[in-house]
Amino acid sequence: MSYRTAGFLTLAGYIATIFAANVAISAIGFVSVGFGLTAPAGVYFAGLAFSLRDALQETLGRRWVAAAIVAGAALSATLSAQLALASGLAFLFSELADFAVYSPLRQRHWLGAVVASNTVGVVVDSALFLWLAFGSLEFLAGQVVGKLWMTAFAVILILTWRRVTHRSAGSIAQEG
Repeated sequence: MSYRTAGFLTLAGYIATIFAANVAISAIGFVSVGFGLTAPAGVYFAGLAFSLRDALQETLGRRWVAAAIVAGAALSATLSAQLALASGLAFLFSELADFAVYSPLRQRHWLGAVVASNTVGVVVDSALFLWLAFGSLEFLAGQVVGKLWMTAFAVILILTWRRVTHRSAGSIAQEG
């Protein structure tokens, strides 16, 4: 698979997670995220979106990230204008925070950049989304915990994929 193809698949996945987060909130409401905490049901999709956003920035660039946020918010507007606006603005502002942290760190230590930027992005996104969508920060701790669960899950998957593809590339090089 080409790098560009991977970028467009990531773009589609990122838009889909933004929309899915808003569908989950609309259809399910609130869910438990562990430790006695509750969050809007879209928390897991939104958490996955942070890692997809980093991958999209790497493959297609920041402009595509902004376009994807707008597309995801536009799709979400078919469900609820208030959720779409809250979601879109929260993702845009968290993208700015993510960019400020991820970009300078990614060349030195990819994993550290992902963890640090996602943590900052999660807090900014959660606080802004909750305030705009619900007028309250009551579920902030649950939002942060749920999104960090998904960040950890995504990082484990990415690291596993990198190890497997690296081994496969090494096997092919040895055969040649």
